[in-house]
Amino acid sequence: MSLADVVASEARYRLAYLPTPLERMQRLTEFLGGPRLWVKRDDLTGLGLGGNKVRKLEFVMPDAIDHGADVLVTAGVAQSNSVRQIAAAAARAGMGCHVIQLTDRVDHEPVPVTRTGNAMIIPLLGASVHRMRWTGDRASAIEHTAAELAAAGRRPYVVPYGVSNPLGAIGYVAAAVELNAQFAAAGIRPRAVVHASGSGGTQAGLVVGFFEDRVHVVGVDVDAEPDRVRNDVSGIAVQMANDLELDARGVDAAIEVLDGYAGPHYAAVTDAALEAIDLGARLEGLILDPVYSAKALAAVIGMVRAGRFGPNDDVVFIHTGGAPSLLAQPDLLDRIETTHR
Repeated sequence: MSLADVVASEARYRLAYLPTPLERMQRLTEFLGGPRLWVKRDDLTGLGLGGNKVRKLEFVMPDAIDHGADVLVTAGVAQSNSVRQIAAAAARAGMGCHVIQLTDRVDHEPVPVTRTGNAMIIPLLGASVHRMRWTGDRASAIEHTAAELAAAGRRPYVVPYGVSNPLGAIGYVAAAVELNAQFAAAGIRPRAVVHASGSGGTQAGLVVGFFEDRVHVVGVDVDAEPDRVRNDVSGIAVQMANDLELDARGVDAAIEVLDGYAGPHYAAVTDAALEAIDLGARLEGLILDPVYSAKALAAVIGMVRAGRFGPNDDVVFIHTGGAPSLLAQPDLLDRIETTHR
C-alpha cells in the first residue's frame, strides 16, 4: 500500500483548502544569489485565517466526533495561532471551545491583550477564554479544565498543545504526499524542506511522510528548547509510524532540529527574524510572524549565507501561517525600518 493509500484510509474531516500552492521565491533567490527557493503556502489553508494546524485538525476532528464531544478544550498563549485554528474548527463543527490562555510565557504581551491579533479573533470565533499563569506544564491545565466541564455535564475533547500528537501529525504525512506530487510537476527534488518546529507534530508528519523518498526535513527550533523539541518530534513520529503500520526504523536518525534562531526564549524577537519579515514582504509579498514563520525563513537565509546549499539546489520553505500575531506588535515596523531599510 502506498503512503497516499495509507493516508486515504484514515478518517478525515475536511477543513482546509487543498492543495496549497508551491511557489518560486524568485526575487529572494536572486537577492541571496541562489539556491532556488520555494515556498509552500500553508498560510493559505483557509479556515480561521489559515495555518498549519488546519491540516492536523482534519485528522483530529473525526476522533472528537467519534467520542461524542460537544466542546474542544485546549491551551496556548494569548497570540496562539494554534488556538485560533482550533476555535475555528469547533465553530465549523458546531462544538463549543474552551481555551486556557497561558500568561507570562512571553515578555511582551500586547495591551490590552484581548483586542489585538489572535487574542481578538479567538473569542470572536465563540471560544470561552480562561487566563492562567504559565508553569511549563502544557497538559495539566487542559486536563483540569476538561474535568471541570465533564463534571458540569459537558462532553469535552482535549486537543493537545499545538494539535501535536500522532493523530494530528498525519496531516503532515498527507502534506508530504501533496508536496511530492508538486515536486514532480515542477521537476524538482529538494535538497531540504525547512519549517518552524515547536510542539513537534508538523515535523513528525513531514519526517515520516518524506522518509522513503529521502527528502531531508529541517525543523527550526522556535521554542529555545531544541532538545525538548527533538524529543517530542521523535516520540510523535515513531508512534505515528507504528500506528500507521509503517517501518519506523531509522526515523529518529532522520530528525534534524536546527538551533540558533529562536533567540534567548520563546517569542523573543530576533534581528534575523525582523530581516526575514522585511525581505519576505518586500521581495515576495509574504506576511510572516515574528515567532514562527519569520524564524524559519531566517534559518533558510542563514543556511544559504553559510554555504549549506549549492546555487543549483532547490530548497522549500513551508510557511506555516501566523500573520494575525504580527498585527499585535505594530512597533516591529519601526524596528524594521530602523535596522533593515
